[in-house]
Amino acid sequence: MMNAKILIVEDEPAIQELLAFNVMQAGFLALRAADAESAWQQIRGNLPDLILLDWMLPNTSGVVLAKQFRADARTKDIPIIMLTARGDERDKILGLESGADDYITKPFSPRELMARIRAVLRRHIPAMPDETVAAGGLELSPTSHRVTAKGRAIELGPTEFRLLHFFMTHAERVYSRTQLLDQVWGTQVFVEERTVDVHIRRLRAALEPVEMDNVIQTVRGSGYRFSINL
Repeated sequence: MMNAKILIVEDEPAIQELLAFNVMQAGFLALRAADAESAWQQIRGNLPDLILLDWMLPNTSGVVLAKQFRADARTKDIPIIMLTARGDERDKILGLESGADDYITKPFSPRELMARIRAVLRRHIPAMPDETVAAGGLELSPTSHRVTAKGRAIELGPTEFRLLHFFMTHAERVYSRTQLLDQVWGTQVFVEERTVDVHIRRLRAALEPVEMDNVIQTVRGSGYRFSINL
């Protein structure tokens, strides 16, 4: 969940700046847009993990934009939190029916907003058990987010960490790219299949110094397998 990209669609510069500051303080990456057109430009260049969407935008309202996001193949599964000064229940229902996953009324505290963001992201990313797992000299602890190989610490990004955890808990089975996307990225997140190959390469590169990069095997025409029986 750390390093998740949050697209902030807000036309008030001061509010946009405040939201971006709080998002970055929480460890997320902030993308910014002031209207529907710039939001689509951001999405074309950098697909976000979550969208903070203001109700009142110039030219196209947040409700209309949310419906457009839900109708587009690339953005249909990206979680949306609607931001608005409208506190009426009918407006809340309208916002949720337009495709928003959550709805937060201005003014709100940064702590509440971050709690909402984390809650929505958790619903879209598969849960990881807390138990430490070990295999063939590798040890991975989800609670401390640490990996050691043959007693040496291995630095992994969040996606490589989740990928290795899945492989270690599902050893000796072949998984297609699509299956890995569902299990590691989640079924509600849009990621292209070739993204799996990129993260596999990063994971192997991290394991190479301890000569364990070959535990991630490519099964031609099928996908990938984790095996310590080399």
